[in-house]
Amino acid sequence: MPNPEVSASYQELSEDVERVSENPAEEREGDMEVHEDSSSVILRDGELGTTTPSLRFSKTCLKNVFSVILLFIYLLLMAVAVFLVYQTISDFREKLKHPVMSVTYKEVSLYDPPGIAFYPGKAQLLSCKHHYYDHIPPLINPGQPGDIECNTQRINYTDPFTNQTMKYALVVQGPRDVKKRELVFLQFYLNETDQDFSAIDYLLFSSFQEFVSSPEKAKFMKDCESSYSSWKFSGGFRTWVKMSLVKTKEEDGSETVEFKQETSVVNYIDQRTKPRSDQLFFVVFEWKDPFIQTVQDIITANPWNMIALLCGIFLALFKAADFAKLSVKWMIKIRRRHLKRTRQVTNHIS
Repeated sequence: MPNPEVSASYQELSEDVERVSENPAEEREGDMEVHEDSSSVILRDGELGTTTPSLRFSKTCLKNVFSVILLFIYLLLMAVAVFLVYQTISDFREKLKHPVMSVTYKEVSLYDPPGIAFYPGKAQLLSCKHHYYDHIPPLINPGQPGDIECNTQRINYTDPFTNQTMKYALVVQGPRDVKKRELVFLQFYLNETDQDFSAIDYLLFSSFQEFVSSPEKAKFMKDCESSYSSWKFSGGFRTWVKMSLVKTKEEDGSETVEFKQETSVVNYIDQRTKPRSDQLFFVVFEWKDPFIQTVQDIITANPWNMIALLCGIFLALFKAADFAKLSVKWMIKIRRRHLKRTRQVTNHIS
């Protein structure tokens, strides 16, 4: 007699087999849904894995482009700095070669009395007086000897250009007080002459006191004639000479003195009763203004300014070079990091 438990289990097993045989399509559909879910999960994971490196690559590319642009900008700045260095040095050398003339004026109330050397030849000094405030009194007995109230010196010396001809000079002390408009009025007389034109030569030198105190007056006058220019004043006129003093400082520190003159000429009306063949010469010397003009060459290029500018430019060059070096290192580092990440993603995908 069969066992009832065995028969019951057999019946359950047969029912399960029939259920499976009746619904095979449902089983396959369920399996496919499971596979589709798993594959979709894998695809989403792959999509995320591929999207993140692309974003990183775009950021890295932008950083590299920005770094290259900065590098070119700093290279341009370095080129400009080098040009500025060259231009600064060139300007400094040019200013050294071409100094600028500087003119200054010094006001004085009293001048050092200048020396006036006359070369009268055959003419004679009739009178010499100091007057003030541009006032000259009327002439008394023109053509006749008058008062000589000036400090005068007479000297003979050889011509500095020929060293053969003897020259006679009458040296007179010039005006001093410019505030009171001091002037020196001189009258010369020439009896007769064999020349077509009558004139007396004169020259001005800086200090009458130096001439008086010089132990070798002849040599002093030869040096003055070699250094200063000479002028003339004609007979039959009153020549008014207004002087101004110009001092020039040389590069070696020495100082030269030069006189500038403004001359006005007035005709002399001879009112003597008898007609005469002689010539009268009248000359006036006066200071034009109380200002001594000083001329010197100055170099406008300041070496300290150039040194400061060069230091700033070189500092900028070093900073730019340091930044460029750091930028290149940073770009190389970013490139290596990008390649490393690329290899990691490739290995992960593979």
